[in-house]
Amino acid sequence: MARVIDILVRWGRRRREPAVVQALRSTTAAVLSYVVALRLSSEPVPLTAPLTALLVVQVTLYSTLTTGIRRMNSVVAGVLIAIGFSALVGLSWWSLGLLILASLVVGHLVRVDEFVPEVAISAMLVLGVTQVADTAWDRILETLIGAAVGLLVNLVVAPPVWVGPAGAAITGLADRMSRLLTHLGEAPLGHTDVARAAERLHEARRLDNDIAHVDAALRQAEDSLRLNPRVKEAVLFRLVLRTGLDTLEICAVVLRVACRTTTDLAKAWADGPEPAAPDPGITAALRQVLDHTALAVESFAQLITAQVSANAEEAEARLAGELAVAGSSRDRFADLLLARIRRTPAQWQLYGALLAEIDRVLDELSVDKRTERLMEELDRHARTRRPRSLRGMLRPRTASPG
Repeated sequence: MARVIDILVRWGRRRREPAVVQALRSTTAAVLSYVVALRLSSEPVPLTAPLTALLVVQVTLYSTLTTGIRRMNSVVAGVLIAIGFSALVGLSWWSLGLLILASLVVGHLVRVDEFVPEVAISAMLVLGVTQVADTAWDRILETLIGAAVGLLVNLVVAPPVWVGPAGAAITGLADRMSRLLTHLGEAPLGHTDVARAAERLHEARRLDNDIAHVDAALRQAEDSLRLNPRVKEAVLFRLVLRTGLDTLEICAVVLRVACRTTTDLAKAWADGPEPAAPDPGITAALRQVLDHTALAVESFAQLITAQVSANAEEAEARLAGELAVAGSSRDRFADLLLARIRRTPAQWQLYGALLAEIDRVLDELSVDKRTERLMEELDRHARTRRPRSLRGMLRPRTASPG
């Protein structure tokens, strides 16, 4: 009994995961479409209907609609090609090759995207039977049944809104960036082991894969917000998350450059003459600015993923506080670094580059920069969504002659 309860608890925790939701809804749609096709189609085993339902039913309503249309277009195009070939030539090796080639070309012309092979598959299945006309119309009917059932399942079983998983992905990315910033401040500047510095550089490069994962999760969230009646501010949610990811992506690029700079400093220290001993003040100041920058990155992620206004205000206040402390630490670090460069001017370019990279990260995370970027995106969206008819009404009319 305890084992059954444990399985149910784990299932309850996983029931909103994309793979679980997709499996349940696709299975339901496939079975229902097969049952309906058995009654309406003359085919003894109408597997085209469940196959269509499996391909049509996606995690979001928007992708279901777009996929269903492309799927139906591909099947209809293949069937029409097969009917035309059956009237002109029989089935042979050369006609089969010509049929496949024509189907693939037509698939690209009608823009069915990933369903281009389905055009050729439909044409071959129809051309390979004796009663071409009957099989052709049955295949079209089964395709319509599968697409209709798939769409009906998505309407009845409301697809989830994937803003939560996208927000979790953004938070995970911010956590990894925060750890990297903390690691950069663990060793004295210019006296880091080369292998350790190179490890941090590889860690920064791996952020590109993390960004790609977050981008995929965000695209899924954006699709789930489209045509979803349960979401009233879909555009705002989408732009908040998208602009937030853009900021983190810029910071990740700057962090990679900063890791490259610290690696070059470590190599210069290892290969060059013995430099001055590590400055405890510079080390402490750098660690402080990087630690507060790491906290600012976490606060920024909390700000863009906050769903309640109170949480958003708290995250914004925390972000502003961390940036203020990081800015003060940065000024102290810059003063100490300038004094160090005056005493030992070697590698001053790398020290200056590191300071500029810290400035860039702090600037990208600032509340004012965040607000400015979000307002620009909202304004751009409003301009692109403005009805053409309204723009035509606003144009000055020319006076009629005479």
